[in-house]
Amino acid sequence: MIGRLLILLLLALFAVLQQRLWLGSGGLTELRHLRQTEQQQQQRLHKLKERNAHMAAEVRELKTGLEAVEAHARGRLGLIREGEVYYQVPDPEPGASPD
Repeated sequence: MIGRLLILLLLALFAVLQQRLWLGSGGLTELRHLRQTEQQQQQRLHKLKERNAHMAAEVRELKTGLEAVEAHARGRLGLIREGEVYYQVPDPEPGASPD
């Protein structure tokens, strides 16, 4: 009888410890969640580093070359050179027939 009681007590203790291992604070579930969060943050960091490198290259180009300044002025600001004629072609309205 005492042997069975001891076995049941040990099984109950084992179950409590397993519950803490799997579901408790600092357990495997939390560890898996933290690893997923870390992976997402690493991906975000990689994208931000690429973006920063692209912006740094663009700044270098704007500081050193007149062609980059001209391309920036034309593309983003819509400027034209002296003597050029600007033509704006509107996009056709959706559903309009192309005659």
